[in-house]
Amino acid sequence: MMPTYIWIILGIIASVAALKYWKNRNAVWGGFTLGILIGLVIAFFRWEGEFDWDLVIKTSIIGALVGLGAELLGRLSDRLKRRRDSLEHSDRDTSNQR
Repeated sequence: MMPTYIWIILGIIASVAALKYWKNRNAVWGGFTLGILIGLVIAFFRWEGEFDWDLVIKTSIIGALVGLGAELLGRLSDRLKRRRDSLEHSDRDTSNQR
């Protein structure tokens, strides 16, 4: 099991990502929501005297971080497409000048 301080660090990263993507629907909030739902289901089935809220918090952090990864991959993909399109466009311009 990971030490508690790593969950604090990951929670801070997830919170900053959630604040950055606050305005509209996106993968960070979707992952956070899905993480809460999955954590609630798992904690419900593992219920032994006390409800395991730590598990719900950890699954929500993991979900938000997975969503952040999806957002960053989407941004990288858009950037690579723009770069490819600009290179193709510049190649066409140079071939037309000859």
